Amino acid sequence: MATAKSGDLVFVHYTGKFDSGEVFDSSENRDPLCFILGHGEIIQGFDTAIMGMRIGEKKLIVIAPEEAYGEYSEDQIITTKRSSFGDDFEPEIDLQLALQLENGERTMATIRDFNNETVTLDMNHPLAGKVLHFELELMDIKDASEMPSCSSGCCSSCSGCGHDH
Repeated sequence: MATAKSGDLVFVHYTGKFDSGEVFDSSENRDPLCFILGHGEIIQGFDTAIMGMRIGEKKLIVIAPEEAYGEYSEDQIITTKRSSFGDDFEPEIDLQLALQLENGERTMATIRDFNNETVTLDMNHPLAGKVLHFELELMDIKDASEMPSCSSGCCSSCSGCGHDH
């Protein structure tokens, strides 16, 4: 039976949990997550865990922050002028914003604090600094040349577990 190797298109069902057991993401009731193994499309620990698995195999893994979304960094907290968001902007604590940086790169930020003059943003990934527990099941392995376009829903099945958007 084939085992997953770098360059394969793999289809994985997963459930991601924190140390507390709280589920933060799952492919349950959705299509499995699909990605090309070993191409850096998802977090390193998830990618590494799939390597060598067989179709139908299940695995429980624990991923440290360094192999997931990195350590939480206070340097990623910034304060900016509220006016830079426009007159109609109504900030809320924990509201997530999609921002375009000066270099054109897109990133997510979470509002941590605000007042009439400023907004404090946390630019860390929401899962930064967290140990992540995953239940994995390898559903299928295909040749990567068979990869459907992302518009088919293949790549959009993950809402934050392991996909580096």
